[in-house]
Amino acid sequence: MNKAKYIFGDIVVVDGDLIGCIVKTWVSELGVQYEVYVRIYNAIKNYDEEKVQRYIYSKELSEEEKSWHE
Repeated sequence: MNKAKYIFGDIVVVDGDLIGCIVKTWVSELGVQYEVYVRIYNAIKNYDEEKVQRYIYSKELSEEEKSWHE
């Protein structure tokens, strides 16, 4: 079974350049899907894991933070 890359509350990028927040994760033998609240849409939308990217904060991460995010 697949393991999810993101968890509840993670800030992510969807649809190219829109910021969203993970609100639910679905893991099945078909893959991982997420329900993401996207503020621009003012709605929760479903995304396959390959359509979601981690939002990178604009600061330099320490070595400990880098290992936690991987």
